[in-house]
Amino acid sequence: MLIALAGFTLILRFMEDTYHTLAAPSTGSFKDRGSKFLSYAFPIYTEAEGQTRLAEVRKAHLKARHHCYAYRLGLDQNTYRANDDGEPSGTAGRPILGQIDSHGLTNVLIVVVRYFGGTKLGTSGLINAYRQSSIDALEAGEIIQRQVVDRHRLTFEYHLMSSVMNALKKLEFDIRQQDFTDLGRIEIATPQSETESALQKLRAAVAKVRQEEWDALEPKPPIPGFHITYLATE
Repeated sequence: MLIALAGFTLILRFMEDTYHTLAAPSTGSFKDRGSKFLSYAFPIYTEAEGQTRLAEVRKAHLKARHHCYAYRLGLDQNTYRANDDGEPSGTAGRPILGQIDSHGLTNVLIVVVRYFGGTKLGTSGLINAYRQSSIDALEAGEIIQRQVVDRHRLTFEYHLMSSVMNALKKLEFDIRQQDFTDLGRIEIATPQSETESALQKLRAAVAKVRQEEWDALEPKPPIPGFHITYLATE
């Protein structure tokens, strides 16, 4: 949306219900004067997940001189980092991040591994190499549009199993993971715009209360043996 104000054009970007990211990890490569640049692009949703992916790449390339990377996270895209890992300042991390942004992506990490070939590339050469290797990884992958969803974990005692499972099926929740050990644990995902309504319907169903009766309760009472924990927005 564009707004003209006092001779300036302001561009306002509003959070939408969808965003663009990678469907799956992808790889690329670039060579220049003996140096080899191997690029790895990943869809990620947390900084911890990004650190895990970075550690995996470093472990796979222990003899490489540099493991440079950049990521951008979040729906507002305000969480990001660019790391040169020993390359001259601004020659690696920033060019990598620039390609994430140029492709309009978020929740993406790119790691570029450099094997030095014996010839210095100079500032412009390094910028071009890290940029081109990042482009190669992104173009090798599939860019998809995702709907913004909230993930929650349901934790419940086993006497509530039937009520929980029937409610999830009836309300058509997206079940991501299930674990049944000492307690039942199920991870669900809901479109962000529908999360509050969906969770209230779930609580009412588990509590075996009519929806209109549940909606009228203020404050909402806890349901013994049943808990909902927010995990992430992705």
